[in-house]
Amino acid sequence: MGYKKATHVLPRELLTKVQEYIDGECLYIPRVSDNKKGWGASTSTRRELRDRNNRIYTDYLAGKRMEDLAEAYFLSLKSIQRIIRQKKKEHSE
Repeated sequence: MGYKKATHVLPRELLTKVQEYIDGECLYIPRVSDNKKGWGASTSTRRELRDRNNRIYTDYLAGKRMEDLAEAYFLSLKSIQRIIRQKKKEHSE
């Protein structure tokens, strides 16, 4: 989400009307529902997490203990268990 100066994007009449309701404060204007992006669509975070989870699963299949994976990837044991459970489910379908 970026900030735009209202004087640069709104007609003067509309800006004056908005200032009647909120003057000098930040106002969030939500996206039109058809234009909403999914989580991670604007960054590489989704891909990076998928790659990390694939490495975790590969390490698990290679015989690494879940406790060791949790320590190596700085995650809780529950998170490692969840990732492995999800990957097992993906591979069984």
